[in-house]
Amino acid sequence: MTEHFDVVVVGAGISGIGAGYHLQANSPDRSYVILEGRGRLGGTWDLFRYPGIRSDSDMYTLGFSFKPWTDAKAIADGPAILRYLDETAREYGVDRHIRYGHHVKRANWSSADALWTVVADRDGAEITFTCAFLFMATGYYNYARGHTPDFAGIEDFKGRIVHPQFWTDDVDYAGKRVVVIGSGATAVTLVPELAKQAAHVTMLQRSPTYIVARPSEDKIAQWLRRRLPAKAAYGITRWKNVLLQQYFSGRCASVRTRRRRRSSTWCGRNCPGMTSIRTSRRVITPGTSGSASSPMPICSPPFAKERRASSPTR
Repeated sequence: MTEHFDVVVVGAGISGIGAGYHLQANSPDRSYVILEGRGRLGGTWDLFRYPGIRSDSDMYTLGFSFKPWTDAKAIADGPAILRYLDETAREYGVDRHIRYGHHVKRANWSSADALWTVVADRDGAEITFTCAFLFMATGYYNYARGHTPDFAGIEDFKGRIVHPQFWTDDVDYAGKRVVVIGSGATAVTLVPELAKQAAHVTMLQRSPTYIVARPSEDKIAQWLRRRLPAKAAYGITRWKNVLLQQYFSGRCASVRTRRRRRSSTWCGRNCPGMTSIRTSRRVITPGTSGSASSPMPICSPPFAKERRASSPTR
């Protein structure tokens, strides 16, 4: 048996719930279903259970425009975000459109019929849906297998190796020496929590990460919420944060471009035979096609070294 809907949404995380709301609000005459492979909504925020999990963006911009974030903390923890998603889905009736345990296996488009055919697995049985519009809200994580590099000699390690994506309650790190590989958002949230109980925690990083210390609570948002209707205060705070982030990222990109230009100019004057600097730390030599690299060590301008030594954010 094949069920037909105007729209099939794959995934019941933040994007899928948001898609359901906007379909109801803007196209109430259209039918839709949300297919979720797991047993509950939330996506990433239900899957990840490692210590300290939280958003790496403030919830005024990460949250829904139609559902004000009212918790005190702007940088929220995983359980708080999951509660927010549960509440949103129930409040707007999106939860009634979710089919749990439907793992989408394939989708085929027919130009002749102008339809998608979507096949999902449910307890080993194939369930087929057709739709005119397919919305993929699956995110970019492989839920079955997180990215795990091949480390030579890993079989010789006597301790326990844990991927944060598959953190379980039986992981005991109290009083132990822990190494966290990586310096991204997961590591930044995980390390402080591990440090509370572990004997020693080391973050092993390939590239330095720039970090700005920000309060977990937005005082301006709280001030606005005391004086304005909830949606008005939320909208102002949301745009305040969006514009501040755009300004900050633009300034960072501008400074980085100027530093790169200065480094390139300095190296061009002081390193004979060098014509450019590549971000992969390779040096292009004259007379090549532009893709060959030289074993010559990269030049480091003195001002770059001084800047690195004095910067508190590296």
